[in-house]
Amino acid sequence: MSHPQWQQSTAEKVSLLGDIDRESVPNLWMFIQSWAPQDPKVEIALDHVQRIDSAGMVMLIHLIEHAKKQNCHIMLSFVPEQLSTLLQLSNVESMFAEHIQI
Repeated sequence: MSHPQWQQSTAEKVSLLGDIDRESVPNLWMFIQSWAPQDPKVEIALDHVQRIDSAGMVMLIHLIEHAKKQNCHIMLSFVPEQLSTLLQLSNVESMFAEHIQI
């Protein structure tokens, strides 16, 4: 089971790739919903994300909740400036505070 924008290199590391936007999110989210984390802490690397919009931000919120229900803590690494700006403008920075790796 795989998706071109979801690259899982180890049980505790996943990279998201390309544009995470309103065009790609529905298909990507269908894939993520069937993902069962194998580790209690998973890093989601965003260094290969070219573009992210509000749909991508919301998908990350749902991803964090999806993992939490399976006793897994998500840490986002290499958060792009575009996402940081969206978090500020949407007033949801506090929701992500414990999920962003500095």
